[in-house]
Amino acid sequence: MKKIILLLTISTHLFGALSDTVHSSISTFYENKFFSNSKQKDKGDTYGVGIDIHYDNSAYKIIYENGYTNTIKPPLKENLKTDKLFLKYVYKFNDNIKMNLNYINILNDNIAITSGGKAYGVGITNNFNEKLAVNFTQFYTDYKDFNVNQSDLRIDFKTKIDGLKLKISSITKYINIDEENLNHFTKNAKNNYLTSGIKLHSHYYGYHFGVGAYFGKRAFAIMDDGFKIQHHSMEFDRTYAVGVGKIIDKFVVRVQYIYQRATELPISNKNVELQVLKLTTNYKF
Repeated sequence: MKKIILLLTISTHLFGALSDTVHSSISTFYENKFFSNSKQKDKGDTYGVGIDIHYDNSAYKIIYENGYTNTIKPPLKENLKTDKLFLKYVYKFNDNIKMNLNYINILNDNIAITSGGKAYGVGITNNFNEKLAVNFTQFYTDYKDFNVNQSDLRIDFKTKIDGLKLKISSITKYINIDEENLNHFTKNAKNNYLTSGIKLHSHYYGYHFGVGAYFGKRAFAIMDDGFKIQHHSMEFDRTYAVGVGKIIDKFVVRVQYIYQRATELPISNKNVELQVLKLTTNYKF
């Protein structure tokens, strides 16, 4: 709670310093998670707070996330507690070219050897025209016993039909795991993964609707444009998501349902299902 208050204090100072910002927002989110067929986890909750500042040619986004998950005892000895920090900076050189820098810090994980891990990312976006944009981002994640290199290629296509705005995105991720020290977390993991996904987002006046899916196996991946990191030893092979949202004055409220299927790697426990119900609120200023 102290960390959340600290982040809100920082957000307030940023807002005061950048009083000329436009299209900026403060956000909060809550996730309810439920695991099926897992031999390690049962159910959990995740809370998050963040700020997104746009000023001149720069954009700054900060998210703090706190999670608590009930575990199955034994084999685990205690419930899972996590704290994570996500940062992203975007600089717009001109109407066509933008650069992004990402940073992730797993501040605390009381049961995983990935606690204290840090990830770094650098990318470039080329807007070929108003409809087509391509982003390439290279991530590097540094854990104590192993490292992960991830290359993301994202293609966005936008169009408009009367009052309906559509955005279709394709995402390709290449993941390479570099094991420095023999450890149980990377046991049964592949050295390389290639996974792809597709997303559709529509905006009709004050309403939002989105669907998405990922196919192909992945492990230790960075997701959601650098604002999620899968740092536990799970190999995902399916992800489906659907969400709706509504603009109410300066607020945006979104509800999202996510289904994922995975294998718990160290024990090769297959067909683990994870269902997530997420509620996000944004206040624009």
